[in-house]
Amino acid sequence: MNMDKPLRWVTVFGLLLIFALMVQVNYIQGSQAEKLQTHDLNNRQFLDVFKRPRGKILAGGEVLVSSTKPKESENYARTYKNGEVFAPVTGYFNGGANGIERAYNSLLDGRDKRITNQRWFDQFIGKKALGADVETTIMPAAQRRAYEELRRANPNLRGAVVVMDIRTGAIVVMATYPSYDPTDVAPQTGLKGGERLVELEGKPNSKGEVNERNKRLKPLINNVLEDTFSPGSSFKALIAASALENGYSKDSAVPAPSTYLLPGTRTSLPNSHEGGACGGAGTAPLISTFAESCNTTYGILGAQELGTAKVLETAKEFHYDQRIKVEPDLSSVQSAFPDADGARTALASIGQGDNNATPLHIMMIAAAAANDGRIMKPYLVQRVRAADQSVLEEADPQQLAEPLSGGQADQLADMMRAVTSTGTAKGVGDVAGKTGTADIDGVEYNNRWFAGFAPAQNPRYAFAVFTQGIGSGGEAAAPIAVNVMREVLKK
Repeated sequence: MNMDKPLRWVTVFGLLLIFALMVQVNYIQGSQAEKLQTHDLNNRQFLDVFKRPRGKILAGGEVLVSSTKPKESENYARTYKNGEVFAPVTGYFNGGANGIERAYNSLLDGRDKRITNQRWFDQFIGKKALGADVETTIMPAAQRRAYEELRRANPNLRGAVVVMDIRTGAIVVMATYPSYDPTDVAPQTGLKGGERLVELEGKPNSKGEVNERNKRLKPLINNVLEDTFSPGSSFKALIAASALENGYSKDSAVPAPSTYLLPGTRTSLPNSHEGGACGGAGTAPLISTFAESCNTTYGILGAQELGTAKVLETAKEFHYDQRIKVEPDLSSVQSAFPDADGARTALASIGQGDNNATPLHIMMIAAAAANDGRIMKPYLVQRVRAADQSVLEEADPQQLAEPLSGGQADQLADMMRAVTSTGTAKGVGDVAGKTGTADIDGVEYNNRWFAGFAPAQNPRYAFAVFTQGIGSGGEAAAPIAVNVMREVLKK
């Protein structure tokens, strides 16, 4: 019997099986790798999460976060340079994560399909995936200056600084105080790091003890994005924008009494000072009431002359009531203007009462004034590079909103310039903006704000500064803005 033909068929069939197996292995190790690694039923992702080298996080060419493997350990350590300064940007990683560490976790970890599809053979032979490097938009020197300014402003209260390139939306400063050092909770700290994280959250530790300072000041919270504060008179920029949208000009005569009886109450709303536009002459140009921050004018505009519906419409155009997505899984909370009438609207129109805002949202109002009415989508990551230096992602600046026409924006910008030339921040420096001072019930300190743009002419950046303490926004927040913007504009 001739066995050649059957053997040939067996050989062909065997080769087909081997080919099918290789196709299946390629499919699993390549296109399905990330899905399988991150599947809820795959416990190995939690067992080896510290055994993989994560990519670096950089700013301005500086390495802010890196991974190293100590000789005595099989796990990789995570180290943060100037951790407290950059924590609002980088976040922390210890299995869980926040900030950039969470937003770009699969890329930093090397499990993103754009990496695994390219390096499937490495995974097939058991070679650890190399995480990608994330390059942020942050200016390191300006970030350090902002953190130091906030720390000096009041070490026992909260604050934030955010600066954005109005042409692209790139966030170049995002500092908050108080902060924390992510190295304290990094993988190499083990159980001690877990205990430290609980302490930072202001929760009871293993001994039942609570760090009351952390519970009150929330160092893990990014004050720029993740919490809201009464914005005080910085919000008058949005009321002014609404007036410009609804037929007013910067030179329109508007009510400017010395006091204003809040609708439906027996409570009078006073101005912060007497004289000038706020002196009770009856009316004054809108630009003058803005420069001098007349409470009565903006209470009347919000509650009566414009009304809640129009203010809410303008707020929506500025995305005031929306979460702002900065990066994947990294968004702001919403700001809030109350859907109410009478006294509540009047108080909210001067940034008090039920009006609460993130510094990011307040900064975006100034950005529209500085950029012909347009607000670019804020972002923090410029590019992501694989280990071979190929670019996996690159920032693509996009417009988020256009709440004002060019002419309306120019008028609002002129009103902000008046604040620093003749108004509540007179002579502060080469910036334009709006001051704000919000009284906080039950405490002895104020929320102090200054939001605007720089340079005052031909602006390039919008900013918001928020601090808590005694005094006004013009006295406390405006000088911080000037010092930070000097650093930003050096580049």
